[in-house]
Amino acid sequence: MFRRTFWFSTGVAAGVWATTKVNRKIRQLTPESLAATAANKALETGQRLKDRAVGFAFDVRDNMARREAELEEALGIHEDPELPAPRRYTAIENHHSDNRSTPKYIEAPMYSYNRNEDH
Repeated sequence: MFRRTFWFSTGVAAGVWATTKVNRKIRQLTPESLAATAANKALETGQRLKDRAVGFAFDVRDNMARREAELEEALGIHEDPELPAPRRYTAIENHHSDNRSTPKYIEAPMYSYNRNEDH
């Protein structure tokens, strides 16, 4: 009698376990679940690629700064060059005006030098 009860309970437990496993697998294979899993994997992969790209960019920037410092040291450049100020040319016909302290500047031409506009 004890043997029959043991094997009956073992069979019930195995059936419950197998049913649970099959139901989990069926839920994993639904279209919604597959889409969610694929989306999660794509997000994880994108984040990993972004992290690698950012790390690579930082490495490039650090190595570029180090190499520039080496070249500046080798060439004897120790100061930052200043950029020249923008130039503005005064109009020639304005030199006889009454107000010499405020010269009139030449404006941009009204016509274009682009020869492709007519075609």
